[in-house]
Order: sequence, then C-alpha cells, then structure tokens
Amino acid sequence: MARMTKTEAATDNRSKGAGVHRFVAGVVAGLLFFGAPVTALSETLADALAGSYTNSGLLEQNRALLRAADEDVAVALSALRPIIGWSADVTYSDNEARSLQTGGLVRSTQDTSGSLGLSAEIVLYDGGRSRMGVDIAKESVLATRQALLGVEQNILLQAVQAFMDVRSNTEIVALRRNNVRVITQELRAAQDRFEVGEVTRTDVALAEARLAGANALLAQAEGDLAEARAFYRFAVGRDANALAAPPALPARPASVAAAQDLAMRSHPEILGAQHEVAVSDLRVLVAKAAAIPTVRLQSRYGLTEDLDNSDYSRGGSVGIGLTGPIYQGGRNSALERQAINRGTAARSALYEATQRVAQNVSTAFARVDVARAAIEASDRQIRAARTAFEGVREEAALGARTTLDVLNAEQELLDAQANRITAVSNQYAAAYGLLAAMGQLTAQKLQLNVQVYDPGAYYNQVERAPSKISKQGRQLDQVLKSLGRE
Repeated sequence: MARMTKTEAATDNRSKGAGVHRFVAGVVAGLLFFGAPVTALSETLADALAGSYTNSGLLEQNRALLRAADEDVAVALSALRPIIGWSADVTYSDNEARSLQTGGLVRSTQDTSGSLGLSAEIVLYDGGRSRMGVDIAKESVLATRQALLGVEQNILLQAVQAFMDVRSNTEIVALRRNNVRVITQELRAAQDRFEVGEVTRTDVALAEARLAGANALLAQAEGDLAEARAFYRFAVGRDANALAAPPALPARPASVAAAQDLAMRSHPEILGAQHEVAVSDLRVLVAKAAAIPTVRLQSRYGLTEDLDNSDYSRGGSVGIGLTGPIYQGGRNSALERQAINRGTAARSALYEATQRVAQNVSTAFARVDVARAAIEASDRQIRAARTAFEGVREEAALGARTTLDVLNAEQELLDAQANRITAVSNQYAAAYGLLAAMGQLTAQKLQLNVQVYDPGAYYNQVERAPSKISKQGRQLDQVLKSLGRE
C-alpha cells in the first residue's frame, strides 16, 4: 500500500474532521434543544391534583359510604324517641249455627265490623344501651371520615405519580428521538465517507447497529409514554396535554422524628383506628348492659264499630312495662366475651397502625434523601459525560478517535440525562409520598383550587333524624336527587 504524503494526510484528516464536525454539530444542537426550557405549558401539577380530586369515582363512592354512616346516627337516635303506630281493619263474617237455643233450627248471621287503633311506646330506661348506640354510631362516623381522608390521600398521590410519569416519559421520548436523529445523520455521513473511501464498512455497520438500538429505545420510550398517558387519564379524569414544570418541592420536617410525631397526630389511619377502639369499648358496655331490664311507657287507643248497626266500642290504656332476660342459653355472656375480644383486636390494630405509619414515614423520608442524592450524582455524571464527549469530539476531529468513540461518548451523555429525568420524577413522588405518610396530602392542606368536600354538612342535616315529611327531610330529598342517587 502506498504511503500518503503529508498533504494527502492533512486533506484526509480535514475530510474526516468535517464529517465528525457535522455529526457533532447535530449532537450538540439536539442536546441544546433538549436542555432548553419549555414554555407556554398549561397543565400544572396543582391542576392535575384538582382534577383527580374532582373527577374521582372512588372518592364519590366513599363519600356516599360516609353519608350512609351518618344515617346510622339517625337510626340509633330513633331508639330514644317515641314509636307511634296505627292499625285498621274491616272484617266481614258469615256464620251458621244450630243449637237447643235455636230450637234445632239452622240460623245464619252476617256481620261487618271495622276497627281502628293507635299505639305509642317509648323506652324510659334500658341501662343506657340506646344512648350508647348513638355514641357508637357517632364514633363510627368519625372513623369513616378518616377512611375517606385515607382514600383522598391515595387519589392525590396517584395523580402526582401520573403527572410526573407523563412529564418524565415525554422528556425521555424527546431525548430518544433526538438520539435517533443524530445517529441517522452520522450514518449518512459514514455512508458518504465510505463511498469515497474515507472509512471502512465497519464504521457504517457500527452506525447502523447503533441506529437500530436507538430506534428500539425510542419505541420503548413511546410505549412507556402511552402507558403513562393512559394512567393519567384514569388518575386525573382527562387527557394529558402540555404539562408545565412542577413547582418547588413541598417543605418537610427537619428530622424523621419530627415527621413521625406529626404523623402520629394527624394520619387518618391512626385516627380512624382510635375511633374504632372507642367503638369496641362502647360495644363492651352495651353487652354488659344486656341483662338490665328495659322499662317502657306504653299507651293504646282503639275504636271498633259494627257497620251493620250503630253498635261500637272504644277505649284506651296507659301502662308501664318492664321486660328483661332470665335465661337465654348463655347468649349474653357469649356476646360480652365477643365484644371484649374485638376490643383487644381493635387495640392491636391501633398499635399495628402506629408502627406501620412510623415505618412508612421513615421510608418516605429516606426516599427523598435518596432521590436528592441521585439528582446530584446525575448532575456530576452529566458534567463529566459532557466534558468527555467534547474531548472525544475534538480528538475525533484530529483523527485520534473513531466514529464508535464519538457514538459511545454521546450515548453516555444521553444516558446520564435520562437518569436525571428519572431521578427528578422519583424525587417528586418521594416528596409527596412523605406528605401522604404524615397525613398531610389532602386537598385542604394543599390548598387546591377545588370545592373541598365538607364531611360534616350532610351529618348536620341528618344528626337529629328528621322525618321525611319535615322541611329538613324534604331538603335532604333534594340533596340526594342532586347527587343522582334517586
């Protein structure tokens, strides 16, 4: 093989350098485009949270369950009020009789009579069972409210994850598309240089292989983005269009201990378990009071009239009744022991809830630190990868590096940027996960631009058990109709 002259070598290096420069220019332009801030974005994280709060069917389901629990208070309260009833009947009788009194003759009689009766009854004393039934219903309402808050936290945390997934996958798709575009340019340059004999077939094959790999990564990224958009539609209730950059991370307590202390005071799982313990204690008292006699005031008034003539009878009575068990086959004792054991289980559930919440807070706190460290490491990796890429680019321009070296350096830089995108998404998910672990991820505490559901509004309307014919009862009918439940 003939040796190249210095002039030919310089020309060859300049030719290779020009091809490399074209490739590098495409890479740098793509990286600058990717790193530039995106403007005119509309959907914010707060918008997504508000959408999930407003459109969640699961929240609506649990709000309805809470309203049903509110009605249990009205049902329990009715046991303390008089029970008034009525009865009425019309009776026709047709009889035949033969006896000594009738002289052995058959006589038939027909009679039509009507009666109307009213009754009233009220419990005067039952050992406090009815009053404790009201207290049990009220504690159950408070426990159900905490369960609703727990669902609300899960819905909002799901929206945060959906928002960050769409954003991060959108950025990764842009990164992968830019990678495909750049490698496509390099492949064309390699083919041009191969045709003029500047590079070998190996350089072209390397570029083709790298392009195929880049297309595979792009297809995977586009699939992940499609999944993220579908999940966003489920979590938020609408399609994800342009998403704005997320706001600053929410503040967190200074230490794990401070975060756990806040969680012990405000986490709905713990508060709900506390109300369940109160319910179990009241049930034990109700079971113990089962042997206490019940005293009732009873009154009746009735009218019976023969419709075939003017005969009638009318009268009423008022009395006090006393009832109580003597022997029920051990039923009351079994119910008392059952209530005691359920109370023990409720206390164990409360202890388990406090331990689980404390662990979740500790884990979430650590995840925030891990995500922050991952971002810092990614930043260092990006700086180092960019420096390496620029160095390889210059060396390739001088002929000291190959096309593969430039491709590898560019790929490392792109991978570092992708890692940072994922780390930022993880950081936001961890930060809002910490809020949920502390019981602070609610629409009210986040001050979302929504009409916050008032759990006490319906309760205040039904607490005194209004009748259906009362003004308040008619208002409740309108409320249920507006909710689409009638």
